[in-house]
Amino acid sequence: MFDTSRRQFIRVGALSVGVSVSGWLAPLANSLAADPKRKRSCILLWMNGGPSTIDLWDLKPGHANGGPYKEIATSVPGLKIGEHLPTLAKFGDKLAILRGMSTKEGDHGRATFLMRTGQLPQGPIDYPTFGSLVSKEIGDPKAELPNFVSIAPRRFFDVNPNTPGFLGPQHAPLVVGASNDFQEPVSDDIGSRLKVENIARPESVSTAHADARLSLLRDMHDDFATTRPTSIVNSHVSAYDRATRLMQSSAGKAFDLGEEKKEVRERYGKSLFGQGCLLARRLVEKGVPFVEVTLSGWDTHGNNFDLVKKQCEHLDKGWGSLMTDLKERGLLDSTLVVWMGEFGRTPRINGSKGRDHFPNAWSTVLAGGGIKGGQAIGKTSADGTTVEDRPTTTIDLLATVCGALGIEHEKQNMSNVGRPIRIVDKAAKPITEVIA
Repeated sequence: MFDTSRRQFIRVGALSVGVSVSGWLAPLANSLAADPKRKRSCILLWMNGGPSTIDLWDLKPGHANGGPYKEIATSVPGLKIGEHLPTLAKFGDKLAILRGMSTKEGDHGRATFLMRTGQLPQGPIDYPTFGSLVSKEIGDPKAELPNFVSIAPRRFFDVNPNTPGFLGPQHAPLVVGASNDFQEPVSDDIGSRLKVENIARPESVSTAHADARLSLLRDMHDDFATTRPTSIVNSHVSAYDRATRLMQSSAGKAFDLGEEKKEVRERYGKSLFGQGCLLARRLVEKGVPFVEVTLSGWDTHGNNFDLVKKQCEHLDKGWGSLMTDLKERGLLDSTLVVWMGEFGRTPRINGSKGRDHFPNAWSTVLAGGGIKGGQAIGKTSADGTTVEDRPTTTIDLLATVCGALGIEHEKQNMSNVGRPIRIVDKAAKPITEVIA
């Protein structure tokens, strides 16, 4: 891992002999990214509320459904996106835009569950969210940091979509910055909301005393769990184990954004999403395999165009800065970035100048590690209402993500009802043309 101390050593050495940083940084980053021993990571950028993808990734200029926005060119000739994403347009060669998404659920909660699990919330099976599946497949059970971190999730649309399900509590996410905010919160010190609470040892307790107390607690846990081996007890023990590992290591400092320079924090933006993207970069640097960051405020039934423009300010700053940093640090080729919400928005503009729920034809985006960028897959009709070429279902998308991460999507795990369940349903058809 290309850690801070190593970067500092190389930088000082280069400066001492008068070598330009720009002359060696790109080759070094490329060399590090190509290392076959690098562990892959995934960052899910979750657009809570259902983003208007027709105004972002698949514009319809000149049509009544198109709205007022213009297209802009990306770094790839012929690939165009919405005008309010100028930073992301510079990374056109890293983006694979899936314009043929066609899913089957227009309810916020059920669609959220579907997009995160590949299943609808029904029956007795306790399906795990995708981050938990990634945690199990490529996570390190002995890591100091959790293998799944959820940054700033919003609760008001969820039908419990972010649980480890039958995989167990060891694959549950560490949640930081959760809120019920409908719109994206913004403030000068917003990053302080992303710290892990209560992991510092009180100054009045010495290290020896803390270790002795934890040892006693562990013995009590083990004794209790031996005689009462229930899921509730196992969950309790697992939670304490994860917490103590984090408390006893220096890894928890990854959540302290105050370690970053002010100009870096400002570049990501003062929104919770922007600072969440910065935290995601720090966690991936430390080897966390799955991080999700939520940007809320996409439920634009009214005043869609003003609201989407405002959302794009947060999105372009946060995601654009994330892409920039991942590339400069040699992490982009080993980090898959997934952009999606629960569905898209109607091509038809309603009487409130808004767009309503629309799962029939919309877009998601893949970028970075394991992806062949610089292309759009799928095509919608001139009015945006139907998919005309390369329709993509939820399970197709999840199987594609698995392929980019090196996970066999048809692998099975034993469920809570004693039945083996595939990571992604066998009917899935991965989009092989975007997998590197």
